[in-house]
Amino acid sequence: MIKNEESALKIAEFLLQIKAIKLQPDNPFTWASGWKSPIYCDNRKTLSYPKIRTNIRQQFVEMINLEFGKPDLIAAVATGGIAHGVLVAQELGLPFVYVRSEAKVHGLGNVIEGVVESGQSVVVIEDLISTGGSSLKAVEALRKERCTVKGLISIFSYGFKTADEAFKKSKCNAVSLCDYDALVKQALKSKYITDNDLQSLQSWRENPSDWKKEVKV
Repeated sequence: MIKNEESALKIAEFLLQIKAIKLQPDNPFTWASGWKSPIYCDNRKTLSYPKIRTNIRQQFVEMINLEFGKPDLIAAVATGGIAHGVLVAQELGLPFVYVRSEAKVHGLGNVIEGVVESGQSVVVIEDLISTGGSSLKAVEALRKERCTVKGLISIFSYGFKTADEAFKKSKCNAVSLCDYDALVKQALKSKYITDNDLQSLQSWRENPSDWKKEVKV
């Protein structure tokens, strides 16, 4: 869910401009899951562009202040959320940690890297939400340390119903700076895509696991 469409459209414009997001309805990508997809997202590219990186940091901070209030701690989901999480923590003058997808197999076997104290309130920074699985694993790891997770903010979300349901079930408030609807709207406005591409893009988002059966690749 986005809270500010104007800001979301601006971020969508940036992501398309630097090819952090690519839309190819006629030449789909293959995800690690095996899904065929008309979209590919790599938000790490935003770190190479100071103006865009700064805009994203500012939007994160504004969203935190408006939606959650200042927490005790900023956490990020490894690895895509780490750099942006550090920038946000620095801006707010807060401690920072990041959460691994799995415990380390050597040393102390940490899942959370950094100092976490029981009772701290936390906002989690993520770069991308697809099904929500990795994001919620990070949320649960923080809760296991008896932190209060105030919410999670991502740069971009595909807006899958499965993710929305998963966050609701976990009682975690998740918001995004930009989402699939805003992206498609901006892509059409900037003529990155045509009206003929819309149906394919919409049908993918509604049923991504079966979309590959509907297209020739």
